[in-house]
Amino acid sequence: MNFTILPAIDLRGGNVVRLRQGDYSQQTSYRIEPLVLARQYATAGASWLHVVDLDGARDGNLANLRLISELAGSALSVQAGGGVRTDDDVERLLDAGVSRVVVGSIAIRDPERVCRWLERHGPEKLCIALDTRQEGDVWRLPSAGWTQAESATLDDLAPRYAAAGAVHLLCTDIARDGMMAGPNIALYTHLARLVPQLRVQASGGVRGVADIRDVRAAGAAGVVLGRSLLEGELTLADALAC
Repeated sequence: MNFTILPAIDLRGGNVVRLRQGDYSQQTSYRIEPLVLARQYATAGASWLHVVDLDGARDGNLANLRLISELAGSALSVQAGGGVRTDDDVERLLDAGVSRVVVGSIAIRDPERVCRWLERHGPEKLCIALDTRQEGDVWRLPSAGWTQAESATLDDLAPRYAAAGAVHLLCTDIARDGMMAGPNIALYTHLARLVPQLRVQASGGVRGVADIRDVRAAGAAGVVLGRSLLEGELTLADALAC
């Protein structure tokens, strides 16, 4: 099975930023233009780019759509989300050139609607994002940029989307996101057993080549890399080579 490396660009106010554990008050900004960074990733050999509209994720609008459209016009295939709530949002991103639309909050709150999108657009055009926070033995699924609690759980929804024909599942361990503390291998091992038919993208905490190898061995089909690339802990060339 092919394993995909997805360098990430998180956007807030048109700038490249990273949050710690999804906390908007704990932001690190990077002094590089998003389009310049995307070109660097393409030159290093990436084929995909993962883009998050953090303004949209929290407020429910496609605040950075114009910039996302410019990124989608680069040499990379773009997977983008944040603020996708309606049928029109999906259409606008696809029309902007995005190859795959990431749906998170709406996938937690209204699975029936998202299953209709899967049927309408096809499973290759959507990535279901079930970002999760562990509470005891339960993997909870907060929404709205991880700021609002929801009743659904990862074990409820991942099998539902697998049964509906989804192919791509992005799963971030929120506690690890932006922390450079290593990925949660137990989480991806659990998903490989729970929904073996899905191509799971691991996200959160990846520091280096060893972590990439570990999530791949756990059954993930890809990995999203953010802070480790931005801060030089890992080079994209090394990530792609492994």
